[in-house]
Order: sequence, then C-alpha cells, then structure tokens
Amino acid sequence: MAPEIDTVPTLELLADIQLDIAAVHVTPGPAGTRLTYVIGGGRCDGPALHGEFLAGGGDWVLVGADGVSRLDVRATLRTDDGALVQVTNLGRVRMPPESVERFRAGELIRHDEMYGRSSPLFDSGDPRYEWLNGTYTLAVNEVSLTAVHYRVFAVG
Repeated sequence: MAPEIDTVPTLELLADIQLDIAAVHVTPGPAGTRLTYVIGGGRCDGPALHGEFLAGGGDWVLVGADGVSRLDVRATLRTDDGALVQVTNLGRVRMPPESVERFRAGELIRHDEMYGRSSPLFDSGDPRYEWLNGTYTLAVNEVSLTAVHYRVFAVG
C-alpha cells in the first residue's frame, strides 16, 4: 500500500507570457494534423521575471484524432537585464466545436472557453536566474492563430 501524502500544492504567480506567432504551417499526417507555430517574439512579465522572447522558437502541435492538441513549445527569453533563459513547455488543449471554429476564424480563445494547460520549464546558466532551474510550473493557456498567452504559476 502506498503511503498517504497529506499535502496540497500551492500556486504562486510567476509571470504572464505572450508569444507572438509569425507563421503557422499545417501538415496532415498519419498521427494527426501537425501545426508548426513559428515564434516571432513576445513578452514575459512577472514579479521577478521580465524579458523579451527572441524570434525563431516554435510550438510544434499535434492534433490527434481525439481532438486533443499536444503542445511542444521551445523558446528563448532574454531578460531585461540581459540573461538568456531557455523555455520548454509541454501541454494539452481541448476545445469544444464552437471554439474550434472561432479559433480557425482567427479569434483568441480564452481560458474559460476551452481547456488549455501546460507546464513551462525554465533553464538558465546565469546565476541571477538559477532559481528558475528548480521551479516547476503550471500555466493556463489562451490561444489564437497569431498569439498564445500563458498565465504561469510556480508550484509550491
């Protein structure tokens, strides 16, 4: 019998992130439809983390036959004080049919109009941001064809 864990994780706001999408490539395949979102830039702002996302990262999404989008984001953040932070983000998005149609029409689908959750992880060799290396996060997502928004919480 497994030991009982009697704790509930806490959440603390880490940052709000917006990634701007420069292009979207759609490729049907045997595993589902692949959507490659090319990151054109973006912004990160939070209590202890501020910076710009560099162009050139991406979000490789696989939409399965079950309608679930599997997210795989890779991006580089340059903090306002010059540090580089690598960001990887895995997650899931599930939308009701009416939200899918609005998304395809270019609208922003808000967090309360779909299920969109992810877990950004941050890595930096800069001593000022090494605290991020050991921080696990949970994000609530909002998506469109031109931008993705994350409200990121550190899990305590």
